[in-house]
Amino acid sequence: MEKPVKESIVREYQIQEKDSGSTEVQVAILTARINSLTQHLRIHKHDESTRRGLLGMVGHRRKLLQYLNKEDEGRYRSIIGKLGLRG
Repeated sequence: MEKPVKESIVREYQIQEKDSGSTEVQVAILTARINSLTQHLRIHKHDESTRRGLLGMVGHRRKLLQYLNKEDEGRYRSIIGKLGLRG
């Protein structure tokens, strides 16, 4: 992922001015990477190493979302609404 794209995602989802690692930011960055890899795999159907990396990212995002749901359900609902996840 290119640096300007990542910085714009961080700016959009950060909670405070200097925030770069909150759960929301991590989920948003992972979602962008997952979407780009999904597009890659539609073209390169036999790229198994990328598929394995993608599955790892999906699992990591799932764990972050479970943590956020447990800690603060309002923030969880907000982030899945913004990113268009879960239906």
